[in-house]
Amino acid sequence: MFADRAKIIIRSGKGGDGHVSFRREKFVPDGGPDGGDGGKGGDVIFEVDNNTNTLMAYRHHRKYSATDGEAGRKKRQHGADGKDIVLRVPEGTVVKLASTGEVIADLSGENRRQIVLKGGRGGNGNMHYATSTMQAPTYAQPGQEARELEVALELKLIADVGLIGYPNVGKSTLLSRISNASPKIADYHFTTLEPNLGVVDLGDGEGFVVADIPGLIEGASQGAGLGHEFLRHIERCKILVHVVDAASVEGRDPVEDIYRIDEELAAYNVSLEKKPQIIAANKCDAVYSQDLDPVGRIRAEFGPKGVKVFAISAATGQGLKELLYAVYDMLQTVPKEVEVFAQEYFPEDHIPGNNLPYQVWRDEEDAHLFHVEGPKVEKMLGYTNLDSEKGFRFFQNFLKDTGILKDLEKLGVEDGDTVKLYGLQFEYFR
Repeated sequence: MFADRAKIIIRSGKGGDGHVSFRREKFVPDGGPDGGDGGKGGDVIFEVDNNTNTLMAYRHHRKYSATDGEAGRKKRQHGADGKDIVLRVPEGTVVKLASTGEVIADLSGENRRQIVLKGGRGGNGNMHYATSTMQAPTYAQPGQEARELEVALELKLIADVGLIGYPNVGKSTLLSRISNASPKIADYHFTTLEPNLGVVDLGDGEGFVVADIPGLIEGASQGAGLGHEFLRHIERCKILVHVVDAASVEGRDPVEDIYRIDEELAAYNVSLEKKPQIIAANKCDAVYSQDLDPVGRIRAEFGPKGVKVFAISAATGQGLKELLYAVYDMLQTVPKEVEVFAQEYFPEDHIPGNNLPYQVWRDEEDAHLFHVEGPKVEKMLGYTNLDSEKGFRFFQNFLKDTGILKDLEKLGVEDGDTVKLYGLQFEYFR
């Protein structure tokens, strides 16, 4: 089964907490602080795997986690870093934020490996907070929290040429005749339920990759029919070959079909309408009346617009050589680089408190618990001795001067509520 979409939850590792300890040896009874630093949490990494071509593995397993960093230890020992988790995906996979659709990573072209979610920073041990006025700090920095995101994985096939058109116009038959692909072929609508890739070999090292895109129908860009599921695979194709039933075997008008499909492409993504196109007027062997010239009619309509039209029969092989060499020549005129979607969402920019001096919030589970965190708070706790009257008074003035007390009051803090600053907890009183 071909799977080109999946939703998963990824979690980076938490940073290990810094350690609080003091050097105690036989002849050094009053040694200084020697608490070690916590280890860094593991990263979540996406990497291209050339041996897979679907996202099926991510349909059965929803959550993927890196491991946490270890806490620091005494004698300045650093905690071990957490292990990264590497998620292997097919080339062409786009990682998006599930809630908004913003692109986080596109594993295409030269981008073969990308850290999507970084592990938490390890906390500093108390050895970092000794000063001339406070030689025995009892505070160590907590490790940075783990981060969790729900992401959507979308596979957008990477092919030079995309075969597009209504169902049952002969795209699968054409792909089987011109390439090494062996798609299932039958005489009924929507016989192609998944995209198929094939390599066209023209000899002398020349060739290109073709994708058979499942048949589109009117309204596909709004979600009608199966075609909507696969419009994304057209986005990376450099050239589109529009296959039509020139013989109108099922009573369809090939000219109207071309216009309708082009409208669906533009409605889905306006850039698709601008891609170079070639029209393959298929089933010419089924045109029995000499009075009819459907290919001539198609040429008269689209030739003045610069679109080449080729009369072919995928069943008999008529006109295929001319079509393939025309496609190859056109490929030489378009950019060879794979289209890579630019990153729109940067997880590092959305770490709580990352760009703020402090952050205050009410606990989701306990309405009487309030949290205060941020770089300013961590720094203050590192050099303040809260066990002394002078240090505690300095701490109270700090909360007032920075606006933390005012922010707590805005959140509805009341007397007796608990305020938590990293590893320390206080009861709030006005």
